Amino acid sequence: MSRVVASPELLAIARRWIDAIPNRRPNDLRNLLTERDYLRFVGTGENEIWAGPSVREGIGEFFGDIPDLIRHEETFAEAYEHNGTGWACMCHELVFAPQPDRVFQIRSTLIFTLEDGAWKIVHRHGSVPIPNMDFTGAAQTAIADLVAAAKQGFSLDQREGFASAMGDRLWSSEVARHFNTLREIIEARGVQFVKSLGDGTMSSFPSPEQGLRAAQAKLRATEASDGPSIALRIGLHTGEVVENRGDFFGTVVNKAARIASFAGAGDILLSDSTRKMVGSQHDFDYSESIATPLKGLEGDHVLYHLTGRPEPL
Repeated sequence: MSRVVASPELLAIARRWIDAIPNRRPNDLRNLLTERDYLRFVGTGENEIWAGPSVREGIGEFFGDIPDLIRHEETFAEAYEHNGTGWACMCHELVFAPQPDRVFQIRSTLIFTLEDGAWKIVHRHGSVPIPNMDFTGAAQTAIADLVAAAKQGFSLDQREGFASAMGDRLWSSEVARHFNTLREIIEARGVQFVKSLGDGTMSSFPSPEQGLRAAQAKLRATEASDGPSIALRIGLHTGEVVENRGDFFGTVVNKAARIASFAGAGDILLSDSTRKMVGSQHDFDYSESIATPLKGLEGDHVLYHLTGRPEPL
């Protein structure tokens, strides 16, 4: 009969993971993580629950916010495995150069699975008993930014307001209904619904004009819904994207997500290039231009609000 056994191999891998963080080895961190959608990454911050391959892409920058260490001591470590699954739990004391008189207690849990004969981390939970801003002096938004950019993965546990009263199961059904409505609106216009991203969606449009029409229809459908109020924020950008297995990547995708994150509730916000490509041959109304920086992108970017009433359903 199979049983749980102590795993020196997994303990060594877990220590390699921990060692790669202060020694700035992002490739080691990335390579130890699974590439599968079931990857989960849990941190100290209130909303630091992320999933999917976006974690791998942002892991180096996320841990890059941590200041230089002047002391790093392991105080507890153990690892076990069972039938191709394993886990490790570790505790450390850290002293950072900017705060040489303060000792931080760090706790880490890693869950592993065997993938093609190699152990990969599928779940990481790390915590300290204080907020990240106090801990590192930075909010550590690298992975959240990538999630917002819709490169991969999705953000979890971002229910607010009415969701708290409804409970998780009912709220999940409302979100699913909302996404189904958006998918129907998009696909009815011959547009590709790429994927949902936890609390957002990504779609690809053959033309900017179709994108704006679909955005108006989505906003009208959300306003007319008899369910709980959902704040819809829409960002559009135009350009060439990289497609792989039905998913889309690249600077255009990143910028569209940055624009959406800049939009307010009920806003349709589009880039200057999108407006130029639509031109004046369609009956769209726009606000005055807005020049603003977008996080992770160089320079200021010209944006416009799509104004006026959304088109009827």
